[in-house]
Amino acid sequence: MFYRPSGLVVLGLLPLARGITPASVTPITSIHASVPGDSTPLTTAATSESFASAVSSFLHVSSSGTSASALAPSSPVQSSLSTSALPLQGPIPGVFPATDPKHPPSSKDSTSIVPDFSPAWSVAYSRAKAKISGFSLDELVSVTTGVESTGFSGRCVGNIPSIEPSTGRGWPGLCLEDSPLGVRLADFVTAFPTGINTAATFNRSLIRLRGLYMGLEHVGKGVNVALGPMMNLARVAEGGRNFEGFGEDPFLAGEASYETILGMQQGGVQACAKHFIDNEQEHLRTSSSSNVDDRTQHEIYAQPFLRSVMAGATSVMCSYNRINNTYACENDKTLNDILKREFGFQGYVMSDWGGTHSTLSAVAGLDMTMPGNVGRGPGSYFGGNLTAYVQNHTISQDRVTDMATRILAGWYLLNQNSPSFPAVNFNANQPGDEATNEHIDVQDDHYKLVREIGAASTVLLKNVGGALPLKRPRSIFMAGSDAGPARVAGPNAFRNQNDNDGVLAMGGGSGTADFTYLISPYEALQARARRDRTSVSWIFDDFNLKRAGDMAIGRSAAIVFVNSDSREGTDRTNLTAWHGGDDLILSVAAQNDNTIVVVHSVGQLIVEPWIDHPNVTAVLWAGAPGQEAGNSITDVLYGDWNPSGRLPYTIAKRTEDYPAQVILGGTPSVALQVPYTEGLLIGYRAFDARNVAPRFEFGFGLSYTQFTYSNLHISKAIAVHSNERELEENWTAGKSNPMGIGSSTALWLHRPAYKVTFDVKNTGPVAGGEIPQLYVQMPSSADEPPSILKGFSDVHLKPGQTKSVVINLSRHSLSIWDVVDQGWRKPEGTIGIAIGASSRDFRLHGVIPT
Repeated sequence: MFYRPSGLVVLGLLPLARGITPASVTPITSIHASVPGDSTPLTTAATSESFASAVSSFLHVSSSGTSASALAPSSPVQSSLSTSALPLQGPIPGVFPATDPKHPPSSKDSTSIVPDFSPAWSVAYSRAKAKISGFSLDELVSVTTGVESTGFSGRCVGNIPSIEPSTGRGWPGLCLEDSPLGVRLADFVTAFPTGINTAATFNRSLIRLRGLYMGLEHVGKGVNVALGPMMNLARVAEGGRNFEGFGEDPFLAGEASYETILGMQQGGVQACAKHFIDNEQEHLRTSSSSNVDDRTQHEIYAQPFLRSVMAGATSVMCSYNRINNTYACENDKTLNDILKREFGFQGYVMSDWGGTHSTLSAVAGLDMTMPGNVGRGPGSYFGGNLTAYVQNHTISQDRVTDMATRILAGWYLLNQNSPSFPAVNFNANQPGDEATNEHIDVQDDHYKLVREIGAASTVLLKNVGGALPLKRPRSIFMAGSDAGPARVAGPNAFRNQNDNDGVLAMGGGSGTADFTYLISPYEALQARARRDRTSVSWIFDDFNLKRAGDMAIGRSAAIVFVNSDSREGTDRTNLTAWHGGDDLILSVAAQNDNTIVVVHSVGQLIVEPWIDHPNVTAVLWAGAPGQEAGNSITDVLYGDWNPSGRLPYTIAKRTEDYPAQVILGGTPSVALQVPYTEGLLIGYRAFDARNVAPRFEFGFGLSYTQFTYSNLHISKAIAVHSNERELEENWTAGKSNPMGIGSSTALWLHRPAYKVTFDVKNTGPVAGGEIPQLYVQMPSSADEPPSILKGFSDVHLKPGQTKSVVINLSRHSLSIWDVVDQGWRKPEGTIGIAIGASSRDFRLHGVIPT
């Protein structure tokens, strides 16, 4: 059995059900990050040394003059079982170190990988309250309102106006800028790999480092708030923005969001978790209603945002869509109840651009309106209207003070008040204006990481007879426009990358960046061929099938490059290769018995027309890997990088096999109803529950070597806090604990409860990386999908080498959401554990001890 909603538990039909009560959402002073599903620390050498010199001086300056360790209480604070407060505790030495987001635990310290940001938040709130204590009502409101309300565009995509420094109250305002893969609408920046590629690495150290480098680049351009990461799930394979996110699984997306935010905020920029919530399709996104039941919301779509809160995210962006027929940016249930109370979020909520629909949205939990105006003209739902609502006692001034305090607290949390924080030195709205664009180069050597993630995210789907890696072939033939540079216009010819010519390295829309340069496979393979004295020929015409086939004859290897693009604002209309890619593959394979296919795609493709062709000997899934695309794929083709990427989504045999499709039809004036009737059965969970065979399952990926698993051991973790005994005993008995502020992020729920260890051995001839994955198999009483990802690691092994892997499981990882008690509880029955190389390739099995 598995859970599917029999009827929707409405989350927000009455966003102002509390009326217009003036009470503000009082921030708490203790919020805790949770334990990742994998205890393995970040071990990539670059995570410590290579970026140390790149960190700006302001990152090391504590404007308060107080070290993070000095802020930690000397002894744990007694837990409270009150339903109105989070069980408060001090940080646990070596497990929950007191720190601040700009100084997360060292990647080398395996016992200190989970930060407690509560002391830093407490200081930030104290400073914010002191700062705004003298603000007038108009000044408080200005902190919450984007400048486009005045008809002024500003230099960033979003701008909060400054307050003049008279009487010591001044502050410089905020610059908010896209995107989740680099600084958008600015020059001399790095075009990083997409989120979907980064997730495909299943490598926390690479994810963290990408976040750090993006944070540094945003700060180098003078950006206060980077509008990312994007963590909506790939509920529908055709989703136009899936490439920005981290795939179909909430645990993987949560871990990737967590590490990205830790990295970004360590770099000094405020991260913005978006889009909260249920924004899984682009069609009519500004008016449609995503209708989601309470259990599905908590267990699936809210999970990445919960992890973002645990990572200390300073801001969350509410989405365009309605949730159960109430707009997300004025949804009291999701913003106030779930995000601010249940999750204990201490930052601020901003609207997506144009996503504010009323002044009363402030009461429902919205703290900042972006870009500030209504439609395309001056005027705002906040601004003068918010001031008037306070003056006529419709909205309490305490609430407006709370809004401004949250915004200023994020500014202080990241020490952006430091005199060394750079001023904005670009103009996103007028990129050609020399007076306001200083052309500051912030790239450093970040291209090295781009190349590494591009290779580490490449998934080897097929490899027959050792076709790969290439071994100094006598001759190679390249076919397809995706192999080459742009034939008509360069990579930045299309604003926001809203079209593609040549190799596909990112999707389109606001989640993009301009390329300083873009390496195509043609260029990289030419360079390698010159070194190996390999003869190279090519054709970039996707539709001259006869010539492509003729040119493939007699070549040692024929490499066909195909792609599929998407962009913000619209969903994909099919899951087939662009430019007749299927026909190109078949034409080449008909003439060459060693045809290798490389796919650059924003998401899934249906590969059935050619995947079983006997002459298609190898398939590499390269995604959308950023500016080093050609170098990354060449590294994998030649074995300089042994492929270790794993699919962050399921590749089906038929489009209709996916559990959910884009809902079409409707008009902007009438809310299109998008029912999430599949409930918990998203992605691979649906394929497993319905016993539908995919072409390639979630988590799948081959290697140039082989691995074996052995010696599984599961044990209880040692209890740390006796004052939590009642909470833990309730959970063990299958009872839900009292809900309160921050209860879903409480330490007792997320502390390691069980330790899973096992060995992985490289039994093959070459060094390589394996991605062991842990799946929880709930008892039938839980009504859960058959297997649920709850842990993973990355292990790099030499031939014959064995390593022990440790993955910790928290009580939260073994819980289900009780819609009646509104809490997390352990299901009745035996909980199984499966360890393996994918969601369908299990090598070891065990059970959670009682």
